[in-house]
Amino acid sequence: MLIEKRGGRRLMNQINVVPYIDVMLVLLVIFMITAPLINPGQIELPQVGKTSDPPVAPLEVSIHTDQSLWLRDRQKTTAERKVTRNELIQAIRQKQAQNPQQAVVIAADKDVRYAAVLEVMDMLQQNQVKKVGLLAKPRSP
Repeated sequence: MLIEKRGGRRLMNQINVVPYIDVMLVLLVIFMITAPLINPGQIELPQVGKTSDPPVAPLEVSIHTDQSLWLRDRQKTTAERKVTRNELIQAIRQKQAQNPQQAVVIAADKDVRYAAVLEVMDMLQQNQVKKVGLLAKPRSP
């Protein structure tokens, strides 16, 4: 049996890392030179004197178990008044004419069907009300 040697080379099981170290040192020098030349981003924080208008109290739409709608304008009074869907839209449009960012919160009785709440939310969305939220009572311990 004859065993041939190919070109007299031996297999190496080690990797030559010297070229990689050279590249890393060159990159390190480049970053060390360029880092002080880069200006950090400037952040402009709001100042106390530049505060915007105070937020307005949201309109509260209550849905009772009989699916009747009640509207409460917390800015004017704490009393609720019963409204139809058209009256509700008119009142919200009137408030949005004064303040385009007028928020509306929906407070539904826990026995009201979820579909009724979704119908009111959909109606508000179709009438370009941008800020709609749900009002919930926190659990008492």
